[in-house]
Amino acid sequence: MVEALTDFFGEDHNITAIDALLAEITPLDAEAPVTTNSPVAGKTVVFTGSLEKMTRDEAKATAERLGAKVAGSVSKKTDLVVYGPGAGSKLTKATELGIEAIDEETWLERISGL
Repeated sequence: MVEALTDFFGEDHNITAIDALLAEITPLDAEAPVTTNSPVAGKTVVFTGSLEKMTRDEAKATAERLGAKVAGSVSKKTDLVVYGPGAGSKLTKATELGIEAIDEETWLERISGL
């Protein structure tokens, strides 16, 4: 299969045809399927502090793929706060509101295998 792809993209007329097609359309990014049976599906999650094992964008994408909504601030509607080193006011507010707060390692354990 790799050889066939290499042969295809190695021919100028195929590249010209693809360029012409791309001039007429706008391809959409592929979306990962959303998991609805995960432990965070339907929950609102906030990330705070520095994440050490993944970037903030990776954490957000993972949460959304698992069916969670990611918010930028803590409110009464927040279900879970995931914190890393340097967490500040968001973690404090979550504690005050009685919202579950877990560290990044616990988050990774909770979503592992999904």
